[in-house]
Amino acid sequence: MEYDLSTASVSSVEQVTADAIERAEALVDAATGSSETSFSSRIAPLDAALLVIADAGGYGPFLANCHSDEAVRDAGNEARERLNKWSTDLVFRPEINEAVTAVDTTDLAALEARSVMFWRRDLKRAGHDLGSTDRRELQDLRSRLIEIEVAFNKNITDDASTLELSRDDLDGLPPSYVGMLAEGSHPGTVVVSLDYPEYEPFMRQATNRDNRQRLQHLYYTRAAADNIPLLAEAIAARHRIAELLGYPTWADHQMEIKMADTEAIRDFYRSIVPGLTTLAEVEKAKLQTLLETDHPGEHLSSWDWVFYDDQQAKTEFGVDQNEVANYFSLEPVVAAMLEITGEVFGIRYEPVTNIGTWHPDVRPYQIIDAETDRPMAVFFLDLHPRNGKYTHAACWSLQKGCRLDDGTYRKPHAGVLANFTKPTPKTPSLLKHDEVLTLFHEFGHVLHECLTEVELGKFAGFDTEWDFVEAPSQIMENWTWNAEVLRRFAKHHETGVPIPHELVEGLVALRDHNIGLKLLRQVYYGTMDLDFHTSGPTPDLDAIDRNAHQLTLLPFHEDTQFAAGFGHLLGGYDAGYYGYLWSMVYGDDMFSVFESEGVLSPEVGRRYRKEILAPGSSRDAMEHLRAFLGREPNADAFMKKIGL
Repeated sequence: MEYDLSTASVSSVEQVTADAIERAEALVDAATGSSETSFSSRIAPLDAALLVIADAGGYGPFLANCHSDEAVRDAGNEARERLNKWSTDLVFRPEINEAVTAVDTTDLAALEARSVMFWRRDLKRAGHDLGSTDRRELQDLRSRLIEIEVAFNKNITDDASTLELSRDDLDGLPPSYVGMLAEGSHPGTVVVSLDYPEYEPFMRQATNRDNRQRLQHLYYTRAAADNIPLLAEAIAARHRIAELLGYPTWADHQMEIKMADTEAIRDFYRSIVPGLTTLAEVEKAKLQTLLETDHPGEHLSSWDWVFYDDQQAKTEFGVDQNEVANYFSLEPVVAAMLEITGEVFGIRYEPVTNIGTWHPDVRPYQIIDAETDRPMAVFFLDLHPRNGKYTHAACWSLQKGCRLDDGTYRKPHAGVLANFTKPTPKTPSLLKHDEVLTLFHEFGHVLHECLTEVELGKFAGFDTEWDFVEAPSQIMENWTWNAEVLRRFAKHHETGVPIPHELVEGLVALRDHNIGLKLLRQVYYGTMDLDFHTSGPTPDLDAIDRNAHQLTLLPFHEDTQFAAGFGHLLGGYDAGYYGYLWSMVYGDDMFSVFESEGVLSPEVGRRYRKEILAPGSSRDAMEHLRAFLGREPNADAFMKKIGL
C-alpha cells in the first residue's frame, strides 16, 4: 500500500498504525482459523500480515527520522514501538506455532519451503520449546528491548549539544563552512553542532586543538546520562534471552542466522590486526611528527589524527578537501551516479512529479528497466540537514516489492536520508570526497532494495543476512576511488573545468592512506560491540570500551562514553557491527570481477544485478556470491587493498 508522505500528521500516523494492526490481525485470524494445512491457507496470510506491518513501518516510523514537525516525529516513534512489538509478539503466540507446525510441506515451491523454514526457525527462537513461564519472560524481554531501542535512538537524535565559539576560533575552516553556522548567544559567536556536516569538517580542519578536543568530548558523551543505563539494561536483557534459549551468549544467538559465527569473527580479526597494527604504527609515527611541530611534547590523540590526516592529504598527495569539493557539486554528482549505475545495471531514472514527499528538499525518482521500459521502483533522496532529522546517512525500505494477487509486481520504495551541506543562493552544495563515497554507499542500499524481483515480500530487497547486507554498498564505494569514473563527472562548479589529472591521482592514492589506523577503528567498534555481548549480563562497559580502544593505538578520551551515542548498538547491529568489515571482504571480492572485466562493464553489471541484487534473500548470501563469482569467495582482493 502506498501512503501519501506529504500529508502526514499525528492523527494520520496513529490511524495508519491502527489500521495496519487491524488488517494484520484479520490475516492472522485467517491463518490460525483455517482447517487446511496448505501453504496458501496458513503461511501466506502470515507473510501478508508481516508485509502490512512493514508497509506501515515505511510511514510513521520512517517519518520519525525526518519529518519537520516534532509532534509527528514523536507519533512516528510511538508507531515504531507499537508495530515492532506487534511483529515481535506474533511469533510468541501459541496458535501461530500450531498453525505453522501443521503445514504440509510436501511439494512446496522453493520460496514457499524457505518461508516455512524461516517461520519454524523464528518460532523456535521465540521459545516454544520452553515452559509457559520462561516463554512469557522471553516475550516481556523482547518487548522491553523494543522500548529501549526507540528511547536510545531518540535520545541521540534529540541531543542538541553545541560548542559556542568566537569567529576567531574557526581558523582553518573555509568561509563556506563558517557561513552555514548558526549565531551564538553572544555577539560575534557561532555554534558548532554535532551534526555530521558541522562535526566532521571541524575535526578535520579546525587548527585550534583544544576546541577539537572539546567538540569531540561533546560527541563522545551524547545522551550519556540517559543512554548508558539503557544500554546496560539492553545487554542484560539480551543475555537473559540467550540464556533462556540455551545459547552461551547473545552473540551466539544473533549469529545463528548470519553468515559468520563468533569464533569466525575472532579469527578474522586475529588475521588482520597484526598486519594493520604494523601499518598503523608507521602511520601514527608520521602523524606524531606533524603534531610535535605544532605542539612540542604532546602526544597524538583521538582529536588529532584526522586533522593531521587531512594535513598529509594536502602536503603529500596534493589533495585539499576544500579544493576537491569545488569539483563535486551535489547535482552533477547525483546525475553522474544515476548515469553510471544506469549504464552498468541496465536501468534508467526519471524524476517523479506526482508523488507526495515529506519536505520540499526531497527528490523522488522512478527506476525503469532499460530493456523493457518497465517501471520498477521509486526512491526518495532527502540529502540536507534540518532540525530533528536523523543526523547521519542511511537508507530505509518504505515499501517492499512483491507479486500481487492480480499477477502484477508491486514496486518497492526506498528512502535515503543524508546530511550534506545545503546550497545557498550563492553557493551550490559542495561535497567532500568522503561525502561522495557516502552517497554512493547509501545508493547501493537503494539498488539492493529496488532492483529486487522476489515474489514474496519477506525475501525481497536488502533483508539478507545482516553480515552481508553492507556488501552491495561496500562495492559501490569502489567506483568513487576509480580515476576513470571520477573524470566523468568531477568538474569545477564555477568554471566547468574538469578536475585536474594530478588531483584525481592524489584522490585515488588517498584510498589507502593511513588505512591501518582507519581499519583498526573499525575493528575497535566491532570488538567493543562483540565484547559487550559475550561478557555476561552485567559487563563493565567502560572497561570493555577502554580495552577495545587500545586497538586504535591512540589514548582513550577520558571522561567520555562513546557507546552512549553508538546508535548501531540498538539499531540492529548488536553483536553485528563486525559486518561492515566482514561484508567489505565480499564487496571487494565482487568488485575484483569488475576490475578484471571492466569497471563499467554492462555485462558484469547485469550479472551482478541478476545474481546479487534481484534475488534479495530468496537464497543464502553465500549462494549469491558463488553464482556471481563463479567460484568460492575469498579475501584476496580485500587483503591486497589493505596492503597485507
